[in-house]
Amino acid sequence: MLPKLSAAIATAFLIVAKPAESQTVAPPPQIQLSYADLADLALGAPVVAHLRIHRAEGLGADLSPGLAPGSRRFLVEADVVALIRGEGGLAPRVSYLVDLPNDSRGHAARLRRRDEALVLARRATRPGELRLVAPDAQLPYAPATADRLRALLREAAAADAPPRIAGIGRAFHVPGSLPGESETQIFLQTADSRPISLSILRRPGEQPRWSVALSEIVDEAAAPPARDTLLWYRLACTLPPRLPATSLSEAGPEEAVAIQADYRLVIEGLGPCRRTRVRR
Repeated sequence: MLPKLSAAIATAFLIVAKPAESQTVAPPPQIQLSYADLADLALGAPVVAHLRIHRAEGLGADLSPGLAPGSRRFLVEADVVALIRGEGGLAPRVSYLVDLPNDSRGHAARLRRRDEALVLARRATRPGELRLVAPDAQLPYAPATADRLRALLREAAAADAPPRIAGIGRAFHVPGSLPGESETQIFLQTADSRPISLSILRRPGEQPRWSVALSEIVDEAAAPPARDTLLWYRLACTLPPRLPATSLSEAGPEEAVAIQADYRLVIEGLGPCRRTRVRR
């Protein structure tokens, strides 16, 4: 039996618990989290660590407010194997709450001593106590998953990391001197006011090309962002399927049609933002 819950851990019940209809739960073990799933969890996690379970206690309903149906809440103590992200370090042993879904046969989830996990969390009030960034932000440890997290966090920490997109600004369309030639530029709004714009070029006899500029300078030779990169995630998982009317306020009717067609080209080129974490 674990020691009596500390005040900070007890408080965490109120933070971790959410209404069942909005709570996210981990997918079955055989489903690998997508890049978007990992980015959703990791980018908001000041602490990312590889842990080895020391002991875990399943909690009763009275200590599991907001628990999603078909899940069980655990109070976990674990030893830190490696700190992937965490300014200022971390205590050798940590404790936290996690919600785990029942298995495919409806059997209650279990955590065993020496199981290894990746956790994405924030520090709680007391040293060594963590609050997961989501109720399911404990992942089964796998070297490949740890490597993906490290690569994602390195990219996010880079000085030139793409900023979070907050909205879409104005869009402009300029016909070229030849039939079928044109350029569309769509300006995006960002959380830190850094410039991002989309450029779509059409030339007679060529496939239309689009690119992303992270500065005031547009490089016509730039390629679209590769899938499963931070820039791809910022765009594919944020941009709406159609431009808002406010972005077309300075465009005439024919220009607006051309801009929307060019914007669809970008959305199709990015592809869907797939997530495997399930909402209940």
